[in-house]
Formats: sequence, structure tokens, C-alpha cells
Amino acid sequence: MQKREFNKSLLAAGALGLFEASFGLSRAYAQTRGGTLNSIVQPEPPMLNLAISQLTPTQMVSGKIFLSLLTYDVNLKPLPSLARSWTISPDGKTYTFNLEPAAKWHDGKPLTADDVIYTVKEFLPVTHPRAKAIFARCESITAPDAHTVVFKLTEPFGPFIGAFDISNLPVMPKHIYAGTDVTKNPNNMNPIGSGPFKFKEWVRGSHIHLVRNDEYFKPGLPYLDAIIYRVIPDGASRALAIEKGTVQLTQWTDLELFDAQRIGKLPNLQMTTKGYEYFAPIMWLEINNRTAPLNDKRFRQAVMHAIDRNFIKDKILYGFGKVATGPVNSKTKYYEPNVKKYDFSIAKANALLDEMGLKPDAKGVRARVRLPVAPYGEMVQRACEFIRQSLSKIGVAVTLEASDTGSYSQRIANWDYDLNLLWLYQFGDPALGVTRNYVSSNIRKIMFTNTVGYSNPEVDRLADAAATETEDAKRQALYSQMQKLIVEDVPIAWLVEMEFPTISDKRVQNLVTTAIGIHESFDTVYFKN
Repeated sequence: MQKREFNKSLLAAGALGLFEASFGLSRAYAQTRGGTLNSIVQPEPPMLNLAISQLTPTQMVSGKIFLSLLTYDVNLKPLPSLARSWTISPDGKTYTFNLEPAAKWHDGKPLTADDVIYTVKEFLPVTHPRAKAIFARCESITAPDAHTVVFKLTEPFGPFIGAFDISNLPVMPKHIYAGTDVTKNPNNMNPIGSGPFKFKEWVRGSHIHLVRNDEYFKPGLPYLDAIIYRVIPDGASRALAIEKGTVQLTQWTDLELFDAQRIGKLPNLQMTTKGYEYFAPIMWLEINNRTAPLNDKRFRQAVMHAIDRNFIKDKILYGFGKVATGPVNSKTKYYEPNVKKYDFSIAKANALLDEMGLKPDAKGVRARVRLPVAPYGEMVQRACEFIRQSLSKIGVAVTLEASDTGSYSQRIANWDYDLNLLWLYQFGDPALGVTRNYVSSNIRKIMFTNTVGYSNPEVDRLADAAATETEDAKRQALYSQMQKLIVEDVPIAWLVEMEFPTISDKRVQNLVTTAIGIHESFDTVYFKN
């Protein structure tokens, strides 16, 4: 069946209440046990291994298949996951994690400390945008026994306890990956994890089907029989799917935000913007700092002045967010509000370009740049169109280039762009989620690193000093200095601190329980009769 025909048929089935039957599923949901949760995944992920792909769709699905040592509550307090308990030495340099002894991989093999050590030492440094920098602070990572892992740091690193969520340390099965090219291992598409749900089927362009792991180490969990992530490329069809009950869950950019405002008020649905606290994403415009004229900070400052960020917040994001002022989200620790301000001013933008000597040609064009459009729906498309229109007013001609998910991420990782619109996670602390984008040691050909090529030795020094400082007041002072320097240099044009609506059927319970929201394992999610 062609993808378009499938989406039409399943929407019709949802309207008739027959979709579950087409998959052999039942609508008779028990109070706490049974039932299938139908959700949207938009866009379709390139793979299902979040140790390799950090794209949001991959993280969302893989968070049910793989686990990390910890998760975090809404106040970013650590909670157990694969680690049932942990201790931190008085000097702040030794972290000891006691693993769940009953944890198993989905193929029946036991999960042990060797898997954790392999993941940290061998797997993640090759593929991950943050793990290399985080775990390079370890003097040693050892296993006193099969269910204990000890991380010994070279010096105290306060944010370290916040580095064990599913996106930073998804524990991988050593027996599946050791000795292979991890980026090409076939299990990236057919994942074997340790989480509450097992991979059953992926029909490209249609759906990803996960089923209950009956050997999950938490007795009686998960409650759900299955989760089906539905691929519905058209925005209007996605809105219809949640309205008609074909799906019971949408998140992130599944719905166009003008639809979310309306749909979230329907009597059978519930909407929340909670569950994104750990991520605290900022929409921004990456600017490749390597090539002229983008390598001149006056050009980048002109870009900041030329874009009406309030328009993006109010008219494109429909009020879901607030205007950003710099690299740290105001919800994240160590935010500094007193940085250089860039008001919307075409006159100031043109004056900066005049100062550079960038003269317009016969068509009024001072510079030409490329902007790949990420395949994340109409909201991204409209934002990119608005940026194109905004920069045209200062003589910067922007060519928008369409991309699918795989080619888009590959282009950005390979620095093959001039401008790039996206949003990145902050992970609760600048040392974990912010400085990775600005320190020169993290200029790498991996997505979500310092792909813009920004380098400022003083920023490097301040970032390192703040990460190893143990006193909050001193960390704040260092991060404040760092933010002021970065905002002056504008390696990235910060647009909006984003909020996202999660909309679900009111029968769905325990959906958002932590700061990582819908990226959680969903082991306690259930349908209320």
C-alpha cells in the first residue's frame, strides 16, 4: 500500500473507531494494564539508536527501548532507572552506581557493568555530541563487580550527576556492538535494548510498533501492551488523527501550533507544556563562522538586528515561548540577563553591513547564503521563509534548500551550510548542554556540537573554569562573563526560548511525570477507563 493511501485509510479507520482492530488490538483498556497507545512521530526518524542519532524523533521512540542509569524529576533531582541506588564521595570525585541485578537485554542476555563501561569508553566517544567531553573528565571508569560501576573524576564536576539521562548515556549492549562499526550495525534499525518496550516492526512511511517487554526488571510494568508511532507526513492529517482519536498522543512539533491552540481545548483531550524542563530548547539560527562574510561578527550582529523575533514568537510559534537573549535559556541555571541587546532594527543592520564594506550589486544583493530547511513541519518552513524575507531587507539573499531527515543531519554535521534553523537542548546545566556549542575543543563533524566553528580562547577558559567550580556564586560569575562574550560575538542568532504542547487523550495517565517528559520510558503510562 502506498504511503498516501495508507494514511488515508488509517485516518478513516480512526474516524470509525476501527484502527485498533486493523492491528489486532483491543479498545477495551483496563484500569492499569493493557491497551495500545497510538502516537505520532514527526518526522520519521532516520534510525532507532539514540546513541548515534540525537534527533528528536529518534530520542522519543528509543527512550522506550533503551534506558540510562538515571532519570530526573521536574526539579532535576536524580531518580533511579538502571541504577537502583548511587553514592557520591565527600570530595565530589567518585560516583558509585549500583545497577538493577534483574535487568536484561531484550534478547535475554544479562545487562551488566561491562555494558555501561563499553558504552561510555568505546561507543559514545565515536558518535555522541556531548558524551566525549563529559566523560573525558573521568580518571577511571571501573566495575568492582557485575552490577557496580564506579566513575572517578580527575577533579570535582558538579553537573556530573545530571549527565545520566537517556539522551546523554543510553546504555548499549556490548555483545551486539563490540567489534563492529557501530554506525553501520544492523541493530541500529532493529534495536535490542533493556527498556520496558521491545522493537517489533518498522514499516517505513507507515509506523513503528513496540510491544511490552515481559521480562522488564520492574515487576508488573509496563502497563501498556504496545506503543505504535504513526508516520503522518501531512500536518492537517496529524491534527485530524488526534481529533478523531486515531492517535492518543502528540508532542513536540507533531501539530502545527495554530492547531495545537484549538485542539488542546477539546473536551476529550488534555494539553500541557510541562515535561520539557530538562531540555529548555532555544530556537536559533546557526551561522557558519568559517566563510566570508559570515566570519565577521558585524555580519552576524546585523542578522540579529534584521530578524523580528517577537514576530516569530507571536505569529509563527503562536505564543509558545519567549524571546531569547543569548545562549542560556532563562529556565536554565546560571542564566545571565544583562547581556548586549539586539533590538529589531533594519537601520542598525544596514549600518553594520555598510561598515563592513558589503556593497549591494545591481540587484541590491550584498551577500548570498544557503539555508537547508529541516523536515519538521510547516512551522519550520514558515520560520525559514520569514528569515529569508527578513534578511532580504538588508541585501542578504537566502536560498532555502529542502532536505529529508537523513540528508539534513548529514549536511549540518559536515558543515555544509551557511545558515541553519534548529533548536538544541540545554540539559539542565550549561556544562552539559550549552558550552558544547561554543568551545573550540568541540568543533566536530557530529550533529549538535560546535558545528558553526566558533572559537574564542577566553570563552574556552571560562567554560572550563565554570564547569569545574563547585561554588554556585562563582559558577554564576564565570558563566555570566562567558555569556556576555558570546552574545557580543553572535556565533549563533538566538531567536525564541521554545515551549511545546503535549496533547493527549484524557484517558492516558502518568504521561508526563519527569523533566524529560515524553522521552521517558512510559513504563507507568496507562489508560483510565
